[in-house]
Amino acid sequence: MSDDTVPTLVDPDWLADRLDAPDLRVLDCTVHLRTDRNGDYQLSSGYDDWVDGHVPGSAFADLIEDLSETDDPDYPFQLPTPEDFATAAADLGVSNDSRVVLYDTVDAGNNNEWAARLWWMFRVFGHDQVGVLDGGWARWTAEDRPVSTSTSEPEPATFTADYRPELVADKEDVDSRPDDDDACLINALRPSDHATQRIPNSENVPAVGEDAVITDDGTYQPTETLRDRFADVGATDAEAVITYCGGGIAASSEALALYQAGITDAAVYDGSLSEWTADPDRPVESDS
Repeated sequence: MSDDTVPTLVDPDWLADRLDAPDLRVLDCTVHLRTDRNGDYQLSSGYDDWVDGHVPGSAFADLIEDLSETDDPDYPFQLPTPEDFATAAADLGVSNDSRVVLYDTVDAGNNNEWAARLWWMFRVFGHDQVGVLDGGWARWTAEDRPVSTSTSEPEPATFTADYRPELVADKEDVDSRPDDDDACLINALRPSDHATQRIPNSENVPAVGEDAVITDDGTYQPTETLRDRFADVGATDAEAVITYCGGGIAASSEALALYQAGITDAAVYDGSLSEWTADPDRPVESDS
């Protein structure tokens, strides 16, 4: 493994200077999430976008089919088993000695979340040499960085997962937190969503939108700004920090922002509100 550690937030200059490094794997993680005329969410792969243009040498990581548990359609992005993740990572050419940079091609105001989801998964399964391209594809192309349309299958590698349960939270973990003064539960959804429905005693630090950890240009806030934001809600002094959102995606981006701010052991509630609100025994609160 190279001694050149991957930054948590990867600057385009850093990546451009290392595109030819033999141990570097770049993965496009794009998923498109849209709302149809009935208000239902529709998911589609970003594979076609990757084919049309991508960071040179990158491969496409399919979060919908290959990197999520697919048995329950009500929870489309649940964490895969260690064995399934190891197989998917190896098929993408990622070994335990690889340095990995992740990005997505979602519009600047909402990007990084899919890349951050896979960043969190790599950490859950024991791989720390991983970072997210800060600003994603939007910034890469805005800075006139090299683009490729050449596609090829990655050369398979060997990846062994080392599961870290402390980075994953479930309903029982969250249920024990509302009255725990040493814990901080953070909702990563927008303020309007937080006001409408939330887990009791949770704090709101939105991943996107107003007063969010991601700026309007798609990059994360400066580290000091993130530290101040999380200090305001008690995360920096908490013994345990858990993030959640609607389905675990924005919560993963929140975990990355926490990591950048120095809170490296935050857990993501993988089921988030999709699972929580489906259980009639779990309380919710709102401003109304």
